[in-house]
Amino acid sequence: MADPFEVRMRFTSQLQHLNASVNSSQKAAHYALKYRDMDEDLHSCILEQLERNSMNNRANIMYFIEHLCDMAQRENHQNFVRMMQKDILMVVDAVAPSDGSGAANVKVVRRVLQGLQQKSILQPETVTEIEGCLKERDAEQPLSPIDANGLQERPQNQTNSAKVNGVTRPDKRQIEQRIEEDRERHKRLRESIWAIGDEGDQEFERLWDDVSDIGEDDYIAAEEDAMERRQALGVE
Repeated sequence: MADPFEVRMRFTSQLQHLNASVNSSQKAAHYALKYRDMDEDLHSCILEQLERNSMNNRANIMYFIEHLCDMAQRENHQNFVRMMQKDILMVVDAVAPSDGSGAANVKVVRRVLQGLQQKSILQPETVTEIEGCLKERDAEQPLSPIDANGLQERPQNQTNSAKVNGVTRPDKRQIEQRIEEDRERHKRLRESIWAIGDEGDQEFERLWDDVSDIGEDDYIAAEEDAMERRQALGVE
């Protein structure tokens, strides 16, 4: 049997090093399910890291939670799902705090909540209730202005850990990291939109059904188009 302390330490390390790639989230989710007998301890580890890490990493953990719940549901290990359902408000408060420090994460929270609802992990009523809170947080003061290089502008006498209206602002490195990770996620989102599923000819059938039947007017229009082309080419 694996040492519980070692399992927790390795899982903590994986959470701390999550990035925008799907592989990193899937790897951590596989690890959690591998040691599902310690699910309560690993769940508490997730909550702990949400409180301790930067806003960028909290966003990554939020995406990881969707992967974990999805995989746990498919493998019929509902404990992870039930615990996350119970603590989802605590998770949202950590990823997008009401003080405005996580305003950049509001869209992340919304996207994950929608995904969890589509997978029947969260009830629509729960998502609607949380959305009411997010509307207020989305209106909170956003990040400071960003210059042409995508870096936050700061007065020369303002340090990296400066606060604006009591809210800690991310430093230059964190902003660069967030821009890069958001770019990666948007790239994957575009790829998923254009991805071809396993539906076979269903897409073709749907488009075919949307097209009206050919009528006499269509033949007349085709003849007129052909005549115009022949005249343009000088063909009698």
